[in-house]
Amino acid sequence: MNVSESGEKMHKKIKRIIRPLIQGLSALAFNLNLTGFASGSIYTGPLKGVCVPVLNCYSCPGAVGACPIGALQSSFAAIGGKLAYYVLGMLLLFAITLGRFFCGWLCPFGAAQGLLHKAPVKKLRIPKCIDAPLRCLKYAALFVLVIGLPLLARNGVNMSSPYFCKWICPAGTLEGGVPLALANSSVRGALGGQFAWKLSLSVAILALCFFIYRPFCKYLCPLGAFYGMFAKLSLYRYTVDASACTHCGACAEVCKMGVDPAREPNSGECIRCGDCKRICPTGALKTRACFGCEKRNLTQKGGNE
Repeated sequence: MNVSESGEKMHKKIKRIIRPLIQGLSALAFNLNLTGFASGSIYTGPLKGVCVPVLNCYSCPGAVGACPIGALQSSFAAIGGKLAYYVLGMLLLFAITLGRFFCGWLCPFGAAQGLLHKAPVKKLRIPKCIDAPLRCLKYAALFVLVIGLPLLARNGVNMSSPYFCKWICPAGTLEGGVPLALANSSVRGALGGQFAWKLSLSVAILALCFFIYRPFCKYLCPLGAFYGMFAKLSLYRYTVDASACTHCGACAEVCKMGVDPAREPNSGECIRCGDCKRICPTGALKTRACFGCEKRNLTQKGGNE
């Protein structure tokens, strides 16, 4: 092995380490209130009014920011159903800048799913005829549970419930419910059937992670659905150099999210993990971090010719 080959291998190893490192650091950054895990209390300081760009439960004892999905549905569920425009504005800002890059690189619950998937067990391949309809569930979660029901299903005092957080969200159960119950006896005493349901659902999702890559991200996450709708508008995008692409299929084979990057580099299912770019033998997959890059490149090429 020559020096250049050795250097290239080392470079690839470093790249593989960078993503888990960033995921770990982001989980810590979003949950800096470490004393909360021991006291069983929730941080309520000024930072709690700011949404983080990932699914990180407001009720997690360590959380120093607000979950964007929790904040969005709570604003719909409040008296009068008045939307907190700053929440929607922050979500749009996150979606248009980096989009599902947040899912792939910063989300603690996404990282936990990916870690469990590394277990040496036989993986399941879901047939497309089943996989495609299941992926629509996350859009149903967004439009029905996060927006629709909190806005429309209101009680006598014109208030509603945060349905997704209340009945589905496994991140909330595992980051918030379980730690609070372990550390706080009053919380333990208030647990009932609803918590049992959510804990069972969370355990089932975690069990699926051993066999299916990020099942919650693929099928149930409303934040992933929201970001996915803006994937083609995001400032951080992938492009394919048609002159370099050999259509070997290596990128589609390595993609754990079931995307064919050569055909649809900016699919709403892509979490920007970068595996496709690393595996591409010709370097045809590239990153573009601004609007209009492709147009400018074509203009420059035309001018040079």
